[in-house]
Amino acid sequence: MVRTLNPVWAIVALAVGGFAIGTTEFTTMGVLPEVADGVDVSVPTAGHFISAYALGVVVGVPILSFFAAGLPRKALLLAFMGVYAVFNVMSAAVSSYGLLMLARFLDGLPHGAYFGVASLVASQLVSESSRGRAVAGVMMGLSIANVIGVPAATWFGQNAGWRAAYLACGVLALATVALIAVVVPHQPADQSATGRNEARSFFSSAQVWLTMAAGAVGFGGLFCVYSYIAKIVTNVGGLEKGAVPFFTLAFGLGMVVGTWVAGELSHWSVFKSLILGGVGAGLALVAFWLAAPHGWWLWPCTMLVTALGSVLVVNLQLRLMDVAGNAVTLGAAMNHSALNIANALGAYLGGVVIDAGHGYRSTALVGAILSVFGIAILLWSGLLHRRTALKPTFLGERV
Repeated sequence: MVRTLNPVWAIVALAVGGFAIGTTEFTTMGVLPEVADGVDVSVPTAGHFISAYALGVVVGVPILSFFAAGLPRKALLLAFMGVYAVFNVMSAAVSSYGLLMLARFLDGLPHGAYFGVASLVASQLVSESSRGRAVAGVMMGLSIANVIGVPAATWFGQNAGWRAAYLACGVLALATVALIAVVVPHQPADQSATGRNEARSFFSSAQVWLTMAAGAVGFGGLFCVYSYIAKIVTNVGGLEKGAVPFFTLAFGLGMVVGTWVAGELSHWSVFKSLILGGVGAGLALVAFWLAAPHGWWLWPCTMLVTALGSVLVVNLQLRLMDVAGNAVTLGAAMNHSALNIANALGAYLGGVVIDAGHGYRSTALVGAILSVFGIAILLWSGLLHRRTALKPTFLGERV
């Protein structure tokens, strides 16, 4: 464990990076109609920008983690956030569909690698028994972004233009660089770690693939509805455009609650928490579908969907860090690759059912179906885990 005089402030600095990333990632959803108008495409087509960012995360994690395995972690964090700032500015500067697709893809590249390295750094700052809470602390920045950052950026984007929202996200990334430089302690590179060894250890594990698949499929349900929340609120719920930021706020509050609960539940059982979150999210998506035409009744359902879905994020992170074996850098980062596959899958399938004429409301039922498949994959993983008697996790449980 790396000791620092005040590990709390270091974790807060890492969480600010999560805040910057969360604000950037989810702002696109809040201003999707404005972005669509700005580059002259339909709203379902503009949903491809969400998928492009998510694809960038998926591609960036294995590539950056491969080359980052033996490098100093603080320097990596500074580099990742610096690059993130650059591509946010690029997103604000371009004017065509193709260039914005490229900018969103490039902006997604450092996303998962940042969270992976930040989680490792945070877990080394505290005692082993507090690792779950430290990782949850880093992820809390992503959650708080949806309470403060995304609603503010959505409002800002609606009133000052969507380009201004991306510029603001670039400023947040630069602020993170400054904070990390000041308060996060240096952690020496692991000279024995290599990208090739980590990749061999990580990808040879069946549990790794099942855990990633559970996240990629099960968490996709949340993004089925979140990607199109602006149109669901206005076209289905019958509310005014000004109500949209309140619903992005509901997502944010749900993420904060869910992330905190996940950190506490990790001391009970990582695996059982994943099952509980998956079942709850599926039921909440059905409730979302029922409430969608009833205006403000949709608000608590929105918060519930996100709270239960967010339980998956932290505990999938912990489970992957365990089953990855010696591949610590890849194990910490690949959770975000899986979750952004969920982002892309949810946005894509939501667009498919909308284009097929089933309406924006139908995205909730597609999300519920994805939750069922995610639970099935987790149960398969748990059964295999018991049969092969894998080593206990760092939290002391076997499943």
